[in-house]
Amino acid sequence: MRWSQSFIPTLRDDPADAEATSHKLMVRAGLVRQLGAGIYSYLPLGLRALKKAEAVVREEMEEIGAQEFLLPALHPAELWKESGRWDAIDATMFRLVDRKQAELCLGMTHEEIFTSVARDGIRSYRDLPQIWYQVQTKFRDEARPKSGVLRGRQFIMKDSYSFDVDAAGLDKAFDAHAAAYARIFERCGVFAVPVEASSGAMGGSESTEFMALSDAGEDWIVSCAACGYSANLEKAQSVPTPADSPSTGAVPEKFATPGIRSIEALTTFEGGAAAADQLKTLVYSVAGELVLFCLRGDHELNEVKVMEVTGRSDVHPAHAEEIKQALGALPGSLGAVGVEGQPVYLDFALRGRQGMTTGANEDDFHLRHVDVERDLAHGEWADLRNVEVEDRCISCGEAIEVRKAIEVGHIFKLGLRYSESMGARVLNAEGKEIPITMGSYGIGVDRIVAAAIEENHDENGIIWPVEIAPFQVVVSPLKVKDAEQLAKAEQIYEELSEAGFDALLDDRDERPGVKFKDADLIGIPFRIVPGPRALAKGNVEFVERATGEMQEIPFASIVEELEKRA
Repeated sequence: MRWSQSFIPTLRDDPADAEATSHKLMVRAGLVRQLGAGIYSYLPLGLRALKKAEAVVREEMEEIGAQEFLLPALHPAELWKESGRWDAIDATMFRLVDRKQAELCLGMTHEEIFTSVARDGIRSYRDLPQIWYQVQTKFRDEARPKSGVLRGRQFIMKDSYSFDVDAAGLDKAFDAHAAAYARIFERCGVFAVPVEASSGAMGGSESTEFMALSDAGEDWIVSCAACGYSANLEKAQSVPTPADSPSTGAVPEKFATPGIRSIEALTTFEGGAAAADQLKTLVYSVAGELVLFCLRGDHELNEVKVMEVTGRSDVHPAHAEEIKQALGALPGSLGAVGVEGQPVYLDFALRGRQGMTTGANEDDFHLRHVDVERDLAHGEWADLRNVEVEDRCISCGEAIEVRKAIEVGHIFKLGLRYSESMGARVLNAEGKEIPITMGSYGIGVDRIVAAAIEENHDENGIIWPVEIAPFQVVVSPLKVKDAEQLAKAEQIYEELSEAGFDALLDDRDERPGVKFKDADLIGIPFRIVPGPRALAKGNVEFVERATGEMQEIPFASIVEELEKRA
């Protein structure tokens, strides 16, 4: 490819609305342009990187025996209703009605569609196991699209699905995908940590996320260096920082708290209590039913854990009016003591706590001397809270770390979740009809590209890992009007192309500084400069982008040198 004939619209300044490094550099390097909120066009350079990442994914999928499909992005509602997810998934799903008034959606994932193919085409255990995959455009109506392609409303994803006769087969497919994912990320220059994760709306018994550590991430992972424990914040558990409240043995006592509507306000109120000695009571609507969740006043509720505990994804904070009608008070004066008719969940960190203060379910009044296990015996224990940095590891008791990360892959053991609800069944060896055991495995191709940039850049621009670089090498003559330099550059370019390298010839009539800055910005791993001084000795300048190392090598050794490094 010749630069003078290519569309590579580089920019000198960061876009004003970009925060993530990958977003800034993808725009500045001419990889993408924004069309709308969370909607990006890939330009030629960006598409080359994306296609190379896809090629790595395809190679590793085929290595584990996966077969490629391409299924529709437009789905009839009936299939999602069969699985039960049509009503369970919130507004993140794009829904539409066609001219015949049929309900449809844009696929955010393809469990239902692949399951329908399997139930129509697989009849016997002899047809199993199967692993099917696709690289497809997905859609998600993100409430807050941000960080460029890291959190978009349209994105490219590899999703694969395993079909087995039993759980042992699923375990094998799950492990094969985990190993394939590790190879994919390593080849693409992304350091991704596997962590325990919540299955969320996907369902199933077990899931693992692959998280790339980055300040641009919107997920958090909890890890322990001492024992290796790691989990997504939505799944993580820990030993909370101790907070001993006094035990008086007294029964709950109501006292007036005029105008007090928050945990913080009660900490400074005369006769109030420290945050750790308060019971925080949050009321949520879960599938239309009011449910109370109780935590220590200094802890935060994790809504994904609420979904896990209740088994529902249609959850949201209850409205003040419905809370008042059900409990007799507005938020700020709520508590679970004496509540009947609504389910109550208690966070594990409340075990054994006495002398606590909570709302009295009467505006401007609270209760003191609450013994959680005595006065809230009607509650059900659950893990509800976010892990905090000061906590200790749930496995070994040592210190933990809480770090931001980008989710680049997620694998699920679905089990019978979809095959039972959608009737995907086979005859086993005994001739008995059984549901197919399934797994689901997703990997974000856009996110691989962005995460690679987040991990591999400097103040001058992108530093592409060789395997997914749009071009592996750029040949940059200092003066294209110098016939000897241009002829040598043309010769090098032709030889590299014939040797199978993705080469870019910078044949623009620009100053060397402009050329080098552009090459560094777009991140080409190697630069070859046939300058007059080097050529006089039969050499060229060879520059490695990652290290900045420059050396002169013989003209005849260029291909050999690249083969060693690429």
